[in-house]
Amino acid sequence: MSEFNVKHHPVELRYKRSEKCLEVTFDDGQSFSLPAELLRVESPSAEVQGHGPGQKQIVSGRRHVGIMEIEPVGSYAVRLKFDDLHDTGLYSWDYLHKLGEEQEQLWADYLSNLEARGLSRDPPGRA
Repeated sequence: MSEFNVKHHPVELRYKRSEKCLEVTFDDGQSFSLPAELLRVESPSAEVQGHGPGQKQIVSGRRHVGIMEIEPVGSYAVRLKFDDLHDTGLYSWDYLHKLGEEQEQLWADYLSNLEARGLSRDPPGRA
């Protein structure tokens, strides 16, 4: 991924630990508050997205997940290190922008997919 192809650039990136939300403001004026849980279950990693169309995994039990570290990757992305030890996804600025724009639909789809599979947002034993 070339940093020259990035359409959206953040002007501010802030993690609110108590709310477990990543707040991102972009140079187009849009701001998004992205819950750590959404970021985790929509990770761009192959572990979550698979290696091709139709291979996306439904990640359950992440209601309480938080972000331990935000590591810059060049000038086009960040690596988020979650407290469930997932850290393989690179969140490009464009991907974070897309998550923000599509957050409502992605969240509805996530809840629907959990329900359809009899899964929960809560970790086993913490319902």
